[in-house]
Amino acid sequence: MQTRYVERSNNMAAAREKRGLDSSSGDDEGQPDRKRPALASVIVEALKVDSLQKLCSSLEPILRRVVSEEVERALAKLAPAKLTVRSSPKHIEGPDGGNLQLQFRSRLSLPLFTGGKVEGEQGAAIHIVLIDGNTGRVVTSGPESSVKLDVIVLEGDFNNEDDDNWTQEEFESHVVREREGKRPLLTGDLQVTLKEGVGTLGELTFTDNSSWIRSRKFRLGLKVASGCCEGIRVREAKTDAFTVKDHRGELYKKHYPPALTDEVWRLEKIGKDGSFHKRLNKARIYSVEDFLRLVVRDSQRLRTILGSGMSNKMWDVLVEHAKTCVLSGKLYIYYPEDEKNVGVVFNNIYELSGLIANGQYYSADSLSDNQKVYVDSLVKKAYDNWVHVIEYDGQSLLDFKQNQGIDALQNEVPSAQQEFLNSYDHQVTLPTISVPVPSEQPVMDSGLTVGGMPFEVPNNHKTTDYLRK
Repeated sequence: MQTRYVERSNNMAAAREKRGLDSSSGDDEGQPDRKRPALASVIVEALKVDSLQKLCSSLEPILRRVVSEEVERALAKLAPAKLTVRSSPKHIEGPDGGNLQLQFRSRLSLPLFTGGKVEGEQGAAIHIVLIDGNTGRVVTSGPESSVKLDVIVLEGDFNNEDDDNWTQEEFESHVVREREGKRPLLTGDLQVTLKEGVGTLGELTFTDNSSWIRSRKFRLGLKVASGCCEGIRVREAKTDAFTVKDHRGELYKKHYPPALTDEVWRLEKIGKDGSFHKRLNKARIYSVEDFLRLVVRDSQRLRTILGSGMSNKMWDVLVEHAKTCVLSGKLYIYYPEDEKNVGVVFNNIYELSGLIANGQYYSADSLSDNQKVYVDSLVKKAYDNWVHVIEYDGQSLLDFKQNQGIDALQNEVPSAQQEFLNSYDHQVTLPTISVPVPSEQPVMDSGLTVGGMPFEVPNNHKTTDYLRK
């Protein structure tokens, strides 16, 4: 039995050896058939790997920054308490328990351009104050009222939730620095010192536009300078978000409001040297005043000049912008008859201002429907005979009225528009015509005739004798 076991073992070992030899022989036979990659393919693959590595290397710092910012924002929203364990508390209190807050009291003049001065609306100074949030009053005493402040630039999307109760760390995390290799982002007077809780920003200039940051907008911010008011939390201030454009765009910027003498491309939807601009110039419409005059006299013709490319929405925006223009004191009057008993008064964009009838001035809004029909016919007649319209300056008219009599004025000069009459009433006392009004009877001035018909004075209208001193 032992002999049989030994034979079986020898047989199994021989079988294993045979299988090993067969397998080795099979591998050797199949080896010549294996495909080896061509040298060109290997080189291409290596170049692909190298390019991918370079791409990843270039993207890495950008991705790290974006991820870091988003993580910080998420942590600030989800667990603000954890972020502020080692910092000043969120509650803003002075030594006497006051709720101290910095505030901008002026809005910025927009748009802003690189190299241009940062100013308040209409070129005004930018004022800042320190207030007690509990009372809303300016803090005029104590060391905080004369604190030194730093002016910094913030990301435009800071505090979009309008939650004014941010922490100092949240504020600092949104400060924008200049791009690598660039000049300081904001130059000029970067510090301001309060006096009795009030301060004014000095000259400030942006050296770079805002297109390179995520929100594409900046904010100006104020914070207490390092080393001042230590241990006292003063909430920082921020402006509304705004865009800073490259200074080359300033040459093409729109004006708000536009001036009458501005070129017409200063209006919204009219691009400089664009198709609309060329069409208007071809029709001899060069200025904002030219544009407004045609809007008043024949808006349909103006739309025809602009063509089908001007949609209704674009037209509304364009006209609305143009009408924000401040009108001058220039006046026009048209007398349809030589006697000059009746005259139609227009402002400097040829818009109906009112009617003169026998020495009385009636504003356009005060006329009845029947009177408006008659006046409308006079307006059309004036437009058709504009060469006979008399032009006069409103201020000169005021000076003339204060030194001349009624007869001389009526023969020489036109009436002022309603705004001029209002200002004149404040300087010279003008008598009014009082007409007895029987109950339940319309008010009529029997001595006043316009166009061959009695001219009714509206019951709620206070007529002004614009000629008599």
